[in-house]
Amino acid sequence: MQGFVYWPTVAVLVVATFTDVRSRRIPNWLVAPFLVAGIGVSGWLHGWQGVELSLAGAAVGLLIYGILFWMGGMGAGDVKLCAAIGAWIGPGQLLISLIFTGLAGGAMALTWALWGRFLKELFLHTGDLVFGSKERGEVTLSNPLRRKMPYAPAIAVGTLISFISR
Repeated sequence: MQGFVYWPTVAVLVVATFTDVRSRRIPNWLVAPFLVAGIGVSGWLHGWQGVELSLAGAAVGLLIYGILFWMGGMGAGDVKLCAAIGAWIGPGQLLISLIFTGLAGGAMALTWALWGRFLKELFLHTGDLVFGSKERGEVTLSNPLRRKMPYAPAIAVGTLISFISR
C-alpha cells in the first residue's frame, strides 16, 4: 500500500505548495476530497482496520497542528493538509513526516529571515514569546506584525523525506 499512497500524496503536495506560495492559502477543494479519499482507500484496501488507521492518522495531524494553529503559528489550511496526509499515510508515518517537516520548516524560516534581513528581530521576538516580556507589550504567535511564511513547502519536503527514509 505504501507505494500506492505516495503518488496521490505527492500530487496534492505539489498543488498545495504552489497555491500556498502564491496566495498563502491551501484550498479546501484540494484538501477535503484528499482526506475523504484517504479514508476510503484505506477502508477499501484494509477494511475497518484501515479506516481506523486512517482516522488515527488524521487525528494526529489535527491534534499536533491544531495546537500550533490555536497558538497562532499555523494556518488552518496547514492543519487540514496535515490531517489529510495523515489519513493517507497513517499515524506512525505521519509522526516521522512531522519530524522532518519541523526540521525543514526551521531551516526555511531561518533562511527566509536571513534573506529578508529580519533574523535578529525573529530571535528577539522568539525569546519574548518563550520567556514572556511586558516591555514590548504582549507578544503572541498571532501578532499581526509578524511576517507570514507559507508552510506547505515544509510539509511537502518533510513528507517526501519521510517517504524516502522508509
